[in-house]
Amino acid sequence: MDTLTIKRMHDERIKNGHLWIFSNELVDIPKTIAPGSIVRVKNSRGDDFGQALFNPNSLITARLLLYKEQTPISVAFFVERLQKALLRRKKLLGSEECYRLAFGESDLLPGLVVDIYGKYASVQTLSFGMDLLLPDIISALTTVFPALKGIVEKNKSSLRDLEGLEPREGVIWGNVPDEIIVKENNFVYSVQLIEGQKTGLYLDQKLNRRVVEQLSSGLRVLDCFTNQGGFALHASRGGATYSLGVDSSKKAIERCLENARTNNSTNIEFQVQEVFAFLDKQLETNQKWDMIILDPPSFTKSKKNVPEARRGYERINRVALCLIEPGGYLVTASCSHHIFEDVFLEIITQAAEKEGRQLQLVHRGMQSPDHPILLSMPQTKYLKFYIFQVL
Repeated sequence: MDTLTIKRMHDERIKNGHLWIFSNELVDIPKTIAPGSIVRVKNSRGDDFGQALFNPNSLITARLLLYKEQTPISVAFFVERLQKALLRRKKLLGSEECYRLAFGESDLLPGLVVDIYGKYASVQTLSFGMDLLLPDIISALTTVFPALKGIVEKNKSSLRDLEGLEPREGVIWGNVPDEIIVKENNFVYSVQLIEGQKTGLYLDQKLNRRVVEQLSSGLRVLDCFTNQGGFALHASRGGATYSLGVDSSKKAIERCLENARTNNSTNIEFQVQEVFAFLDKQLETNQKWDMIILDPPSFTKSKKNVPEARRGYERINRVALCLIEPGGYLVTASCSHHIFEDVFLEIITQAAEKEGRQLQLVHRGMQSPDHPILLSMPQTKYLKFYIFQVL
């Protein structure tokens, strides 16, 4: 097995548990080692950091697996890692049938994301090495989940571009129908694993949706960027007098309407609307809400777009604050990793000051525990979620 050597004085972050080794931290990047190969990584003193996934064409040249054995990466390796990941999910989420099984680096599987939807799985391979190991991953999944019926890959992420990987999407094992029925938080959802956004549902808001349900009794609730209708449906079940979900995707709203019918939800409606334009119109017509939920897609994927993203978050939160009745709730989230928690709070604070609204923080959430955070890798912490009462 080929060996990479980390430059002298460049290994402190790695010793502290970070799994990425950048190109400028290596003594040499051999041209003879093919992208996706498994290599060993050592520092200048010869200390062994174990096996890693290699890609000379990526800024992240090596991704550590924290696997020091001399045996090659195989199905058994993935079975062991996935079984441990499954045990953690079962302890934290009990009988939930929809959850993220593998969250990349956080589960010591860099570049691999696996979501479970009952008897189906959705897979993303976001590094060159993991992509080549996909046959072993499939074998491991069918071993850990013997009742599995089908696996899809959702490999259209822009992160694959950085690895030199082509986009792919489709069924890679078994059979997956166009539509599957699954449960989350005791709601029944109709999910399209192949055609749907991300890997199906936005599972990282699982616990936050429960909190919204607890607060919604007797309120008029507006759920922006509703996607599958999760927050709006929870608000309806929580006793909202009226719950409206808005999304720019016609397909998403069609799915929301079906989910509302399936769950016999009452006092609920969904509309196809561009959210920014819809909120501006609400402001023009002096509409008022008791709770507004802002869960937009990421406003930035890179550091260079942070200023623009800040303006977007401030604008949408300022408009929402103008529409909320005194005593009502602003529920606001950011899934942009590059908008750090202190920055997001600063944006909300400034939005409130500019609109003359006093906010009281009543709930501080984050990504659900099936999206664990590896403390040595800040990149695994991304979701900020706050509920403020508008005093």
